[in-house]
Amino acid sequence: MIVGEQKPLAEIMELLGAGSKAADAKKVLVAGCGTCVTVCFAGGEKEVGILASELRMKSKLDGHPIEVDEVTVQRQCEWEYLDALEEQLKEYDVVLSLACGIGVQAMNERFPDVVTLPGINTTSLSLPVEQGVWEERCQACGDCILGLTLGICPIARCSKQLLNGPCGGSQNGVCEVDPDIPCAWQLIWERAIKFDRMDDLLKIQPPKNWSTSRDGGPRKIVRDDLRLAEEEIE
Repeated sequence: MIVGEQKPLAEIMELLGAGSKAADAKKVLVAGCGTCVTVCFAGGEKEVGILASELRMKSKLDGHPIEVDEVTVQRQCEWEYLDALEEQLKEYDVVLSLACGIGVQAMNERFPDVVTLPGINTTSLSLPVEQGVWEERCQACGDCILGLTLGICPIARCSKQLLNGPCGGSQNGVCEVDPDIPCAWQLIWERAIKFDRMDDLLKIQPPKNWSTSRDGGPRKIVRDDLRLAEEEIE
């Protein structure tokens, strides 16, 4: 899941007062998202309500009260859910989005005449390992090698993103960067022993295809079998 954490209130207040469009903002819509950021307690309906109240109180205490309203859609990353906001957005100077960075950009792209600002920092693709704790598990490199590394990603979980085994700094199964970080390659090797696949790890592998990663520019997937024909769109 996409994980984020809410920006500090001081930073949000600064954002609302920055830029030629937002400088005169008197009416703000705090927009939440009902999926990933709801699950990680950063931008769901509850968090929208709390932040909206904080903004009202803070702006009033500062002597420049702002009218703040609230809305939460199922997903800010899909047009069909955003389109329901089109008429409502005409009432506001600024939208403060509590969705991930994709949602913020989707709002600005769908409604280019309204400024949408980010209220959270998008941090990672993570797993909720326990209540209130999320750990990164994937960096969406586009060329998954989990089949080779027995379900443990060295790109996301090795601090050095090593693909040829542990570094010399790994000691007693922990990473030299932080003793709270398990050595990814230690975990991989232990699973290889468990499933008797050590030989697979010892085989020489071709270089990883990094052309599918972010370094090649914004990525795009096109599924022609799922696209609507032109006559259907019309």
